[in-house]
Amino acid sequence: MNNKYELLNLGINKSNNMKITQIFLMAFVVFTFWNCKDKTETSSKHYTAEEMKDNPLVQESTLPYFAPDFTKIKDEHFQPALDYAFQVEMEATERIANSPDAPTLENTLVEMEKAHELMDRISNVFYALTGAHTNETLKKLEADMAPRFAAHSDNILLNAKLFQRIKSLYDKRAELGLQGEDLKLLEVKYQDFIKAGANLTEEDKKTLKEVNGKLATLENQFGQTLLEATNNSAFIVRDTAKLIGLTSGEINSLKVEGKTEWKIPIQNTTQQPLAQSIQDRQTRENLFKKAWGRTDGGNYSTLDMIKEIVRLRIEKANLLGYPSYAAWNLQDTMVKNTDTVDDFFAQLVPGTVKAAGEEAKVLQEKIKAEGNDFELKPWDWTFYAEQVRKEKYDLDEGQLKPYFELKNVLEKGVFYSATQLYGITFKQRTDIPTYHPDVLVYELFEEDGTPLGLFYGDFFKRESKRGGAWMSNFVTQSHLLNKKPVIFNVCNYTKPAAGEPALLTYDEVETLFHEFGHSLHGFFANQKYPSISGTSVARDFVEYPSQANEHWTLHPEVLKNYALHYKTGAQIPQSLLDKLENASKFNQGFAFGETLSAAVLDFNFHTLAVLEKGFNVNNFEKESLTEDNLWMENVPPRYRATYFNHVFGGGYAASYYAYLWTEMLALDTGKWFDEKGGLNRANGQRYRDMILSKGNTLDYKEAYKAFRGSDPSVSAILESKGFR
Repeated sequence: MNNKYELLNLGINKSNNMKITQIFLMAFVVFTFWNCKDKTETSSKHYTAEEMKDNPLVQESTLPYFAPDFTKIKDEHFQPALDYAFQVEMEATERIANSPDAPTLENTLVEMEKAHELMDRISNVFYALTGAHTNETLKKLEADMAPRFAAHSDNILLNAKLFQRIKSLYDKRAELGLQGEDLKLLEVKYQDFIKAGANLTEEDKKTLKEVNGKLATLENQFGQTLLEATNNSAFIVRDTAKLIGLTSGEINSLKVEGKTEWKIPIQNTTQQPLAQSIQDRQTRENLFKKAWGRTDGGNYSTLDMIKEIVRLRIEKANLLGYPSYAAWNLQDTMVKNTDTVDDFFAQLVPGTVKAAGEEAKVLQEKIKAEGNDFELKPWDWTFYAEQVRKEKYDLDEGQLKPYFELKNVLEKGVFYSATQLYGITFKQRTDIPTYHPDVLVYELFEEDGTPLGLFYGDFFKRESKRGGAWMSNFVTQSHLLNKKPVIFNVCNYTKPAAGEPALLTYDEVETLFHEFGHSLHGFFANQKYPSISGTSVARDFVEYPSQANEHWTLHPEVLKNYALHYKTGAQIPQSLLDKLENASKFNQGFAFGETLSAAVLDFNFHTLAVLEKGFNVNNFEKESLTEDNLWMENVPPRYRATYFNHVFGGGYAASYYAYLWTEMLALDTGKWFDEKGGLNRANGQRYRDMILSKGNTLDYKEAYKAFRGSDPSVSAILESKGFR
């Protein structure tokens, strides 16, 4: 499985992925699904500062880098802290909007940045826990808060007096002589207000607030239902003969304590990682169907939620003057419009489908050669692909895993490559409290020893954590607020049994590099204003640095440094590296095809202009992909609509294409590094200076072209996958 296509949780995290995106509010973090109602609905009680003096979420932490103090934070602190944050920001917003003074950058936009600081601090921690370590109390509070966050956002973005102050600055921006980040802040915030509906009539604003509140509730409900469905869809095995093909360590990790049972947890994707090793076909089929049907009817059905979410998104787009949700949502991205995305897909589909078809024939031949007469099915693909890979390239995933021990990969691979490129160094901290015992903490330093920030790594799957892999901030970098970044990565690797090593698949190794690429984007942020800092960029740019960082996964110098046998410490042999390199284009029709199908499926839902009476989610899924020549019986979408949390529970609606778009940018960037000498400080510094440190301060297309020297081309993907 290629977990790099998992949810990114930026900024204030509540996503699927997600935090609440800094796309909106003034100092408001990146990526969200907020929106809101009336001021009276955003707080159930009026608090005084005195009443909040002992709340550890409200009072700024005394830990290094203002990191959250999890020794003090309890579940019961969140409700009053969030209530107070709503109150404080709205009071500040009203003061700004009703100020008798003529609007200036300082008394309007800068004050708005400052006004959001408390909300940012509290919601960062809240959504970190609801995503990575939730419980019944937090689930209920999250559900309660979803429409209130929506209302809160609308109360700001649809405030007519506030918008007039911003508009007056925007209209005379040339004569004001604003430059650099000051000008960009004004442009971004003006666009945020326009996109949110600031020009609507009061009646339409009221309707929009209602729509946004309903959407926030439904998106939260989708995410929570999916988490419960995934946890309750784990496949139980009572005979280890059904698990032949797995290693003893893998089998031990599945053992249910005190029972003669082994539980295979369901991952958030369609295909399940262990299926590539399990020899028993019935077990593979059962496992696949558990994943495929987890939310397709029954107690955990998301079908009605999806229909209502799509209907409301169409209504929202129409209110704002756009023919579809995608058309509305893409206006401030790198691609700008739906035509660009349609053309991008059109260039990718033929080669992908052709490659997947050729791969299917090879796998069917393998099945027949083994004396079987059944037809290849989706639950057979990864198993037989692994057999063919072993046979054709003499490469067995089991040969690789002993060399991919988690901490070695992290410290001697991910961190090592960052040191070589950027000069930064890492020191593990055991004195910083975390929200779960499994979480690791490291302090980062610049090449000259200057402290850079804190990194938290939360790598193992548990029932209190949603699926996927993501990055987000506890603290966002800002010169205005004198803050350095505190960042966390979350993954969902299988936790080994006590005493066993945490061994990763190659795809999981790549995921580790991917997510830390997001972290580098956050750590190297160098902005005055938090709302345009670091990863506060468009969806189809934010995945670029993360995918570009994957380039170093197979770099010979990096790989030999971290790929050490967990028992002997021996370096991975060159013969195995050669096999890995030779097999790098193997099975790409499948791997890329399932992701392309998911991206097109997302786009198909969100380019709908109307939801017909009797709309059937499953029928539309199949029919729309068939029309696009992407319904491949043996290569199902990476996510069905019913468990596509990125787009129905998080902030990637009409934006899942971004993973493929940014892969194009990343592959082209990898070529640039190779052309310029690869892994060295000069290359790393140039990339840091021109891309990683810029936040949302430049035009994305222009920034990329300035760095690369040319516009991106889809040929980078086609060539790398062997489709051309």
